[in-house]
Amino acid sequence: MRRTVLAAISCFLLVALTLPGCTTEVDRRFTLTVSSTIGGSVTAPGQGTSSYDASAVVNLVAEAQAGYRFVEWTGDVEAVADANAALTTITMNTDCEVLANFEVIPPVRYSLTTSSTAGGWITTPGEGTYTYDEGTVVDLVAEAEEGYKFVNWTGDVSTIEDINAAQTVIAMNDRHSITANFESKYTPMVAGGCWHTLGLKSDGTVLAVGYNSYGQCDVGNWTDIIQVDGGGEHTVGLRSDGTVVAVGYNGYGQCNVGNWTDIIQVVAGRQHTVGLRADGTVVAAGLNAYGQCNVGNWTDIIQIAAGANSWHTVGLKSDGTVVAVGGNWDGECDVGEWTGIIQVAAGGHHTVGLKSDGTVVAAGRNEYRECNVGSWTDIVQIGAGCQLTIALKLDGTVVTAGWNDYGQRSVGGWTNITQVAAGMIHTIGLRSDGSVVTAGDNGSGQGNVGDWILT
Repeated sequence: MRRTVLAAISCFLLVALTLPGCTTEVDRRFTLTVSSTIGGSVTAPGQGTSSYDASAVVNLVAEAQAGYRFVEWTGDVEAVADANAALTTITMNTDCEVLANFEVIPPVRYSLTTSSTAGGWITTPGEGTYTYDEGTVVDLVAEAEEGYKFVNWTGDVSTIEDINAAQTVIAMNDRHSITANFESKYTPMVAGGCWHTLGLKSDGTVLAVGYNSYGQCDVGNWTDIIQVDGGGEHTVGLRSDGTVVAVGYNGYGQCNVGNWTDIIQVVAGRQHTVGLRADGTVVAAGLNAYGQCNVGNWTDIIQIAAGANSWHTVGLKSDGTVVAVGGNWDGECDVGEWTGIIQVAAGGHHTVGLKSDGTVVAAGRNEYRECNVGSWTDIVQIGAGCQLTIALKLDGTVVTAGWNDYGQRSVGGWTNITQVAAGMIHTIGLRSDGSVVTAGDNGSGQGNVGDWILT
């Protein structure tokens, strides 16, 4: 009897297992359907439909295309371990459909804040704060007002193509704040002719006092001047457009400079005039009896010098070396071995060079010890007159060496000086407040500058 019952139960179970809907959980399989939106794909287990044993744990891996990012899994996500993770799992206890969702990665955007100092404005992109996609190259255009010039860009300038150019570009790889800097294109300065004194005002006009028999002081109608210099009996001025004007004695054609263009500096010698072009070449006009105008083959020049009583011309090259032509009676042109020079000056029969370390060298006549400058330090600017050397120190005081018969070296009390110059036998200093002082000979009124304010 017991055996019969057991057999019957076994038969029932066998029949039950073969009936539809009576499959055991252990033997059952479930389908997983996987798909994705635009911007990526599911690399594991792959896209489409596949089947798995019950309770199987299936890896899900979603990979985004370039420019897209994974967002989330949607659909039958109850069995997904982490619906917000691109790499996760799903446990198969029922048929499931899941969708991998992707979206476009929004561009990284950075702000550009622009401003300007007095004297100009930024026309492109304007002034204020602007926002750009990362990597955008933005045009920058700065324009100066009348009487001003663009100087440079400051601030977060690491990606500005040329910080010294008014028209340039900036690459937006971070948040940037930049400033366009302007300054008056008429920087006040003083200069000395043999027996006259010149002052350039901050409005581009020129003052002159002293000997005027040849009209060398007739500069009252000059405008838009950015630099002046005085020679023996003539005066030259550089306009902001790179042209040159001259008045005074013209017996040797030293004032025949009306056709010069692209000039960035002009100097006057005893009876010759020299101009430095923007391309580093040099032109000259006037007396050439000693070869002082033989500068046609000079190149790579960044500064020139020819003093009011000078019969020679000196040029400073961009590599810090110096060239000189003209009268060389006392070795004033023997400067070929100088190095590390940042400024040159020419006296009557001597040449002076300022080195980058603030020391000074000199060559030429030393009758009055005008070349005894080896102990000078902290010098920021030099000048040379007739057998005289003058220099401005970092602290605004002045030192001199050389001839002093007319008191031209009586500068011990000068303070707050920003620039010095020398005539034949007088010296000139420009103070930080725009006033001017002189020492030395005043026989032609070249020292009558007490009422000058150049700023």
